[in-house]
Amino acid sequence: MMHWQVVVVGAGPVGGRIATELAKRKISVLLLEEHNEIGRPFQCAGLVNPPAMERVNLEESILTTVDGAHIHSPSGIMIPVGEDGVPRTHVVCRKRFDQGVVRQALEAGAELFLESKPLDAYLDDGLMKLVVDKNGEEVNVECDLLIGADGAHSWTRRHFKMGRPKEMMVGFQADVTGLKGPDNWLEMYTGEEVAPGFFAWVIPCGDGNHRIGVWSTPDCLEGRSVEGLYETLIHHPQWKERFSGMKEISKYCGPVPCGLIRRPFKDRVMVIGDAAGMAKPTTGGGIGPGFSQVDSIIDNLYLAIINNKLSQRNLAKVCKPYSSLKRDQDKARALRNLLITTPSDDELNSHFEMFSRPEILDLINSIGEIEHPVPLGMTLLRRVPEFRMLALKAGFRLLFA
Repeated sequence: MMHWQVVVVGAGPVGGRIATELAKRKISVLLLEEHNEIGRPFQCAGLVNPPAMERVNLEESILTTVDGAHIHSPSGIMIPVGEDGVPRTHVVCRKRFDQGVVRQALEAGAELFLESKPLDAYLDDGLMKLVVDKNGEEVNVECDLLIGADGAHSWTRRHFKMGRPKEMMVGFQADVTGLKGPDNWLEMYTGEEVAPGFFAWVIPCGDGNHRIGVWSTPDCLEGRSVEGLYETLIHHPQWKERFSGMKEISKYCGPVPCGLIRRPFKDRVMVIGDAAGMAKPTTGGGIGPGFSQVDSIIDNLYLAIINNKLSQRNLAKVCKPYSSLKRDQDKARALRNLLITTPSDDELNSHFEMFSRPEILDLINSIGEIEHPVPLGMTLLRRVPEFRMLALKAGFRLLFA
C-alpha cells in the first residue's frame, strides 16, 4: 500500500497549482492524470489573466496578449472595450501552460502517475484508500486527503455524491487559420441567433490563427446545438464576410461548470476548480478562479494536513473563504442574466446604443475588464440613468452588495 499525505486527481492547471503549493510546504503529493500526456485533450479558450500568470510565471506559454475586445450587438453595433498597449488578458498554448504548471509541482517534490485514474475510493481506519487503474493495472494507494481537481465531470464529486454545479453550460470551439485582424483584440458577438443568452467569440492566437467559439445553456438552446450556433455565426449574412476564406484546423466541445457546489468537502476529501463549479459565469474561464481558490485556502489547508484535522467539520473551516468567492460568482451571474441572458435582441441593441455614447464609452474603458466585468456592471447600474430600471430588476441587494 503506497501512502501519500495528499492525492490530487487531475493534473490540469488547478490540480498542478495546488500540488505545487502543498509540495513546496513539504507535503507528500501524488498527482493522478488519466491521459498519457499533460495538456491534452484541450477544451478551453485558453485565456489566462495577468494575476494568474504572475502566480506561475509561464510567459513562454503566451501566444499573444489581448488589449481589448470589440463587442457586437445583434444588429451590428460595435463597442470597443480596452486600449492598445494595456494588456487585459493572455492567450496561451494550453499544452505548454498546463505542462509548465505540473512541472513546477514535480520540481517542488510532487509525484505524477500518467494514464492513471481512480476506480474506487473509501474511508478505512482514518485514511482514504484508493484503487487506481495505473497503465491498465490495479494498484492500491492511501492518503490522508483526497483532492478532486478532475474537471467538469469530476469522478471525485460524483463518487462521493457531492452535488452538481448550479449551471452546466456547454461550449463549442474551432481552431482556424486565414482570418485577418489585429492580434491584440478579441471579438464578441451577441444575439439569439448566434449565442442565445450568452456570446460567441473570436480569439486571436498569433501568426494568423484564431479560436472561434460559442457557449450557452440547454435552457437557452431550446433543442439547438452549440455546433449549430457556430455554423450560424460563420454563415450569418451579417458576419459571413468576416469568416470567409478561413480554414478549420480542429473542433472540440466541452462543458463549462459554474456555480460553486454547496459542500465541496467531506471527511478527508474535497474538490476544487471546475470540479467544484468555479468557472466564471460571465466568461466561462476557470483558471483564474481556480488559482484564487487555491490561494484562499492553502495556508489553512497545510495546517489541517500536518495536524491531521481533515474531517468534514475541519475542512469546512478551511474552505470558509469560499463563501466570498461564491458571493462574487452569484453577483456576476445575476449581472450576466440582467445585461445579457434575459434581454431580447431588441433590448440588447438598445443597451448597445447607450453603451456607444462617448461618456459611457469613457466609463467602460476606464473601469471595464474582460476578465472582471462585475465592477463595470455595478458602476453602470449605479451611474447611468437608463440602467436604473435594470437596477430595480436586479434588486437592492445586488445593487448595494
